[in-house]
Amino acid sequence: MDRDGIAAVVADLTLAEKVGLVHGAEDVEGTATGFVPGVERVGIPPIRLTDGPLGVRTDDPATAFPSSPALAATFDPDLAERFGRALGREATARGQDILLGPGTNLIRVPHCGRNFEYFSEDPVHAGAFAAAVTEGVQSAGVVATPKHYVANSQETRRAEVSAEVDEPVLRELYLPAFRDAVEAGAGSVMSSYNRVNGTYASEHEWLLTDVLKGEWGFDGYVVSDWFGTESVVDSANAGLDLQMPGTSVEELIESMGVAPDAAAEQMDGDTAGADSAAAVDDTAAAVDSAAADDAEGAGGEGEEAAPEGPFDAAEDSPFAGGMPDPTSGGRYATELGPAVERGDVPESRLDDMVTRILRSLDAVGHLDDEAGGDNEANGDDEASGDEAAGALDTPEHRDLAATIATRGTVLLKNDGALPLADDADVAVVGPNVDEALLGGGGSSEVTPFVRTTPREGIEARADGAVTVAHGLPRVEGISMFEAMDDAGDPEVGTGGLDGDAGDPEGGPGDPGSVDADGDAERSVDIEGAASAAADADVAVVFVRDRATEAADRDSLRLPGRQDDLIAAVADAADRTVVVANASGPIETPWRDAVDAVLAAWYPGQAHGEAAAAVLYGDADPGGRLPVTFAPEDAYPTADERRFPGVDGEAVYDEGLLVGYRHFDATDAEPTYPFGHGHSYAEFRYEGVEAVGPSTVETTLSNVADRPGREVVQAYVGVSDTPAAPDVPDERARPPRELGGFAAVELAPGESATVEIDLDERAFGRYDASAGWTVDAGEYVVEVGRSSRDRRGSATIER
Repeated sequence: MDRDGIAAVVADLTLAEKVGLVHGAEDVEGTATGFVPGVERVGIPPIRLTDGPLGVRTDDPATAFPSSPALAATFDPDLAERFGRALGREATARGQDILLGPGTNLIRVPHCGRNFEYFSEDPVHAGAFAAAVTEGVQSAGVVATPKHYVANSQETRRAEVSAEVDEPVLRELYLPAFRDAVEAGAGSVMSSYNRVNGTYASEHEWLLTDVLKGEWGFDGYVVSDWFGTESVVDSANAGLDLQMPGTSVEELIESMGVAPDAAAEQMDGDTAGADSAAAVDDTAAAVDSAAADDAEGAGGEGEEAAPEGPFDAAEDSPFAGGMPDPTSGGRYATELGPAVERGDVPESRLDDMVTRILRSLDAVGHLDDEAGGDNEANGDDEASGDEAAGALDTPEHRDLAATIATRGTVLLKNDGALPLADDADVAVVGPNVDEALLGGGGSSEVTPFVRTTPREGIEARADGAVTVAHGLPRVEGISMFEAMDDAGDPEVGTGGLDGDAGDPEGGPGDPGSVDADGDAERSVDIEGAASAAADADVAVVFVRDRATEAADRDSLRLPGRQDDLIAAVADAADRTVVVANASGPIETPWRDAVDAVLAAWYPGQAHGEAAAAVLYGDADPGGRLPVTFAPEDAYPTADERRFPGVDGEAVYDEGLLVGYRHFDATDAEPTYPFGHGHSYAEFRYEGVEAVGPSTVETTLSNVADRPGREVVQAYVGVSDTPAAPDVPDERARPPRELGGFAAVELAPGESATVEIDLDERAFGRYDASAGWTVDAGEYVVEVGRSSRDRRGSATIER
């Protein structure tokens, strides 16, 4: 359907029909996160929206892919495009038209509970992955929805906090990844819950209309987050096109035929997948397809108060103070029509809202006689048979999940302990070795068809003896759905996400200690784990953090006594390898005592398979850090004004000095820098040359006797960048910024010329009065293995 055809359809709609297309409604089939009934009279079919960023989240199983930092750690946008295409196919197979992802926010706060859904602390890196995933989803005939626009850097009180950030910083750090996704063809953008400089994102005309739709030329639609619409007239006039979920939470509960006081019991379902076989207390069914699928909340501190409803949490719960207004979901449904009739919202604006929605749906074939994407028409020459139809649980998707998990694993340290010998006797240690860690809690939870645990993966691969020692009770995951289900329970309603989780002696916040197989409660036995490690050739210790949408992590330390477990095992074992499954950065106080450390993120359904492949050297640990690892007090957000904020404001006055930029500008020493990661091979860099105004090249050689994968990174800086102490943070230029990267696989003895095209934004800066500018002068382009390990440089004149 062309634009004239869409215009004719919109002109034929009644006011009520138009209003009905710009807000959600009850999905009687219960298969979608969000639902719009359509208008059968004019041939507009129903519209279904689904989570999410790590896999298609419905009541049925789907492929549980690794977390977004794992994908970003591959530094391979082509792999990300394949991932997006797989998401689109699985959404199509579920009858879903719109995917609520990718998560596109910059990782500013290392404690953010939702970092496992986001890509990177660098805007060029994050933008490359947001664009690639978006392109893949759209190519499969599904509308992609980059979220949460914009400056949604924390979960703590996110429904009310104001991100106080100046325009140049917004332009250079927080907006670029969204622009990249829009330029990749995103048909939708989701607004965030938070305020930006005092105005809610859902009613921020400058962000939604002036920048997104005006400057960037975005002709798709803006959808609210669930229960994230603070007004009708202001939101509609500002540029919010589609409100979700379209009803209040009370109406949703009533539609389920459940008394409000029994709603929590109905929230116990089997869709939550955050903790594999024992997934996060199974708390997701009633709110799955309605109130909470992408609803977002936050954490706070204070005196305990009794919760009043499924969106209320005790005041000292980590979820308190940030859940959205549960009565706000139906505002467009009841108030938009009268506002148009009064003239408060021009009918031309309503027409534009409908037009944008239809235009995005038409672009993916949803308004055609046969809805859904045409893989062949979109240039997808890999699709065939069931794969082309969007079938679920294909061998291709299983292999893709495993590839992302292995290629995204980062070898942080290796003192000769890895790869393991095939015949080594291995002690597999850790409280959660009998589980596949699928992801964090919240709207991205996925239940997979299959999963492999670390224990299973190593037992299947090892030729030597394998012993298992848990050492600690199971470290439970946590989900925002618990805030709706168990808000008044002391185990959920008090304390934080970390502290003594998984330790029966820990106190408030301990979510329990029943292991994944349903065995009897385990007690602490660190001494037994150390003994098992002493009897083996090598001990492999698996540890994890806890993260969820709607609350931030209290600490970057591992929860419970996992640090103690690692220290005891390292003291007893001949060799100790630590595999850290985490949502983002963690502290590693034991790193000098162990022989190898792997950052393996949340690996998804292929957890055990991928871990064994990397540990035994069947796959090179090809990942590089998309975030800086450092002690938590070394990050700029250690200042409480910046995070979690004071008096309702989180001040972004660190300016451009986020992530590695901060550490480079202040000469602070990170534990492991951005871009860091070892290979089992060894690479030599020879020369760096500028071969154009925005291109550099270097010669890379694999000088090892085994194949390997290297990520060549190029950083752009200027020689006269002012030192951070000489200027206020908000005006300081970082010494260097990532300009581009290339992932290269080389056989033993092989060499290759690696060419890197540099992003123009690495040369530019944004001035509030002059806009984007590139200062004339000499730019130094440094090429190497990380932001700190740079092997050569060239200069480019601008």
